[in-house]
Amino acid sequence: MEPRILQVRTKILKANDTLARQMRASFLSQGIFVSNWVSSPGSGKTLWLERTLGRMIQRGLNVAAIVGDLETDRDAQRLRRSGASVRQIMTHGLCHLEAEMVQRHWNHWELGPIDHLFIENVGNLVCPTSWDLGESLRVGMLSVTEGEDKPLKYPGLFNTCDVVLLTKMDLAEACEFDLSSAVTNLQTVRPGIEVFETSGKTLAGLDPWIDWLEARRKVILG
Repeated sequence: MEPRILQVRTKILKANDTLARQMRASFLSQGIFVSNWVSSPGSGKTLWLERTLGRMIQRGLNVAAIVGDLETDRDAQRLRRSGASVRQIMTHGLCHLEAEMVQRHWNHWELGPIDHLFIENVGNLVCPTSWDLGESLRVGMLSVTEGEDKPLKYPGLFNTCDVVLLTKMDLAEACEFDLSSAVTNLQTVRPGIEVFETSGKTLAGLDPWIDWLEARRKVILG
C-alpha cells in the first residue's frame, strides 16, 4: 500500500509543479511579482502583511493579496483594512495552499494592473514546503516567541525560503530571544539568506523591507 500512496503523491506534486510554472510565467509576463508567505500560526504574518500592503499603497504601488486558512475569512477582513483587494481561500482542513486553488481565485478576479500579489499561506511549517504556488519569492517568518531553533527543527521549510523576517522583535528581550543564534541557525540551513528584523507593532524594519522587496521585483522582472 505504501508505494501506491507515494506514487499518487508524486503525481499530484508533478501536476501542481507544472501548473505553478505556467502561472509563474503568466504572472511575470503581466509584470506581477508574486510572493508566497509561510510561517507557523501566530507568527505575526497577517499583521506584517497588513503593514506591508498599507505602506505600499501609500507609495503608490498596486497590490493585492490571497489568504489561505482552514476556516473563516477573518484574516482577509483584517488585510482589507489596508485598502488592498483581498481574496480568502478556505481549505476546509487542508494544511497548505495548492497552485490550482490560487489559479481558480485569480482567474475570476477582475483587477486592474497589479505590481505585487501576496499569497499568505496556511499557518504551518511542514505542509506548504513542497507546494509551488507560482511565486517568484518565498518569504519565511519566524517570531521571537517561537525560539531560535526553529530553522534547525524545520530545515525543509526554511531551506526553500528566499528571505526570512524575524517578527515581534519588540518582544525579543522579554522572550530572551538570542538574535545571533537565530541568524546563525538560519544561515546554517540556508547560507546567504536575507534576514530582516521586524515588528508589526512598532513598524521597525518596514521601510527597509519594502525597499528590498521593490528592488527584488525590479531585478526579477528585468
